[in-house]
Amino acid sequence: MAGPSFSPLYAQIKGLLIASLQGGEWKAGEAIPSELDLAGRFGVSQGTVRKAIDEMASENLLVRRQGKGTFVTTHAEQKMQYRFLRLVPDEGSTSLERQLLDCKRMRAPAAIAKQLQMRAGEQMVEVRRLLKAAGRPVVLDDIWLPGQLFKGLTTERLNQYRGPFYGLFEAEFGVHMIRAQEKIRALAADAEVAELLQVPVGAPLLSVERLSFTYGDRPVELRRGLYHTESHFYRNELN
Repeated sequence: MAGPSFSPLYAQIKGLLIASLQGGEWKAGEAIPSELDLAGRFGVSQGTVRKAIDEMASENLLVRRQGKGTFVTTHAEQKMQYRFLRLVPDEGSTSLERQLLDCKRMRAPAAIAKQLQMRAGEQMVEVRRLLKAAGRPVVLDDIWLPGQLFKGLTTERLNQYRGPFYGLFEAEFGVHMIRAQEKIRALAADAEVAELLQVPVGAPLLSVERLSFTYGDRPVELRRGLYHTESHFYRNELN
């Protein structure tokens, strides 16, 4: 029989810090208290707090800024905007414009509800958009979000916000995407997709299905992107 398991003290402090993030004590982009203050708050050494913060920084939950302190990561920052965007042009820089095609409320189909840990028939938001490079469509995204978390998300609001969707989600709805799982496969464009991406029917596309999670490992976004890779490629960095 296995004995009881104990987590290291720094891991316990990390759990408390994540709980504070999840509870909204520190919002995306805000500074957290100093290591000294946190050590006093939790009754542990600064070294223990530092180790917890170091691990959270390595997981992109926090970011250290020399001479300024430690901050909650935000997708509003330029360098974070491309953390979940893997499409890179063969030549030139990554600069994509978006065209919103639809944003509507619907009842969750069973297959999508299961992935988002919802009940079939619950309210969800469905968003469809194109991403364009130099005026040419390169990505068709279908995005599904739990309706309970994204009340008030409308076509008008999405069009008004100039930054990345994830920046809007955290700023206005308090939903911070911290990690994602992806499934990638090849497929051929059907007639509807071919028209939207301006490619021939049957053209090869890269299908990327992403499930994004917030604190507590809660799935909060399902996204299916169809990528036209004639002049772009999909890049992933492995550590």
